[in-house]
Amino acid sequence: MPELKALSFLVREIFDIATCSVSIIDEDWQRIAASSGLPTSDCARDESICTRVVYKNAPFIVEDLRKHPELSKMPYVTGEPGYRFYAGAPLQLDPGISIGALCVIDTKPRRLEKSQLEQLRHFATVATGLIKLHRANVMLQYDEAALKLAAMTDPLTGLYNRGALRDLIDRALDTAISSGGTLGAIYIDMDKFKSVNDTHGHIVGDMMLKEASDRIRSVLRASDYPLRMGGDEFAVLFNAPMTREALESVAVRLLDVFRKPFELNGLQLQTHASIGIALAPQDGNTWEELERNVDKALYAAKAAGRDRFVFFDTLGPNKIH
Repeated sequence: MPELKALSFLVREIFDIATCSVSIIDEDWQRIAASSGLPTSDCARDESICTRVVYKNAPFIVEDLRKHPELSKMPYVTGEPGYRFYAGAPLQLDPGISIGALCVIDTKPRRLEKSQLEQLRHFATVATGLIKLHRANVMLQYDEAALKLAAMTDPLTGLYNRGALRDLIDRALDTAISSGGTLGAIYIDMDKFKSVNDTHGHIVGDMMLKEASDRIRSVLRASDYPLRMGGDEFAVLFNAPMTREALESVAVRLLDVFRKPFELNGLQLQTHASIGIALAPQDGNTWEELERNVDKALYAAKAAGRDRFVFFDTLGPNKIH
């Protein structure tokens, strides 16, 4: 797209920096929509720094990549072109949904002044506007639905991410309330996951999170929505009329699958799950109220000893399972 190419050239000149690029992040890859300066190319999503901008939905800055605990090992840092500095701002297709990043990269460490960061944000807004105007262009290769799906997906587990929650729950709540039905929400927290990460490292931790997401999927229906909320927290929305009995049945099966040891990288690791449950509209007829109450139920389960579930409206000690 010539307009994005011109913008990347302008940004590189203004920042007096080695490279400026506009990247689109899909489920598996970082695609370069435009760039200026040192050559850049598409790469796997998990190798892309811009993926972190999309995941955070906020600017991401590393003043010296060689000092970063993870990025210092990337081939574009240890080898050619020897990147040292990165700053990226999100391209927001809709509020809260990022599809990529406008980034500036240099071969020497740098710092961004507050005014420069604000400039970068504004240039990212311009880039997003150009993408919206030209999203039918074959150079982008994606339609809006595909971009939104990629932006709403957790790259590690393939589940929906926290950014998708508001959109999913608003639609489900509207449907449930207008039809006189119910909406079930479950929050899941993996017990003692931090100790696994601290003891065995992030690679094993990531393997456990992937396996956990598969276990969650195994007890759900195709119409249910599993999400990774971040870290070791998951959620499930049930996009159909749900009863307390049906939610309890799902919670029991979730506890059972998490009680089985995780066999990862030659290790046998044990973790359990704490589960909070709420049912709309009786436990909340707005997203904010429902989230607050299911979160309270989750923390009640953790406070009661973990490896159990709690319904929001039955937090008494003799009602905890």
